[in-house]
Amino acid sequence: MTELTAEGGHGAVPLEGVPAAPGPIKHDWPLYEVFVRGKRGLNHVHVGSLHAADDRMALHHARDLYTRRNEGVSIWVVRAADITASSPDEKDPFFAPSGDKVYRHPTFYDIPEEVPHI
Repeated sequence: MTELTAEGGHGAVPLEGVPAAPGPIKHDWPLYEVFVRGKRGLNHVHVGSLHAADDRMALHHARDLYTRRNEGVSIWVVRAADITASSPDEKDPFFAPSGDKVYRHPTFYDIPEEVPHI
């Protein structure tokens, strides 16, 4: 009896003469984070991640993966290794300096009544 597989969604295909894969294929491609700006919005939003050999390939793969239904007007791809972020564990000490700058908050200003929408 011939072993069959439906891998790839193309139906059962005979595996005679097909060498077995040596294990999972692992690429040493860098990880990219993908941000898309939708038609209605002004901000880019993180939509996912992907691996690519270079920046150009990452941009093309991001277009193919994340904007298949015309849901974007702009794409950013950024190497994950190039992103520097604050840690959620350091939230209080990292953002604490802004708390003692009360002049940044509009609570001390009198707003004239003739000024609308404030």
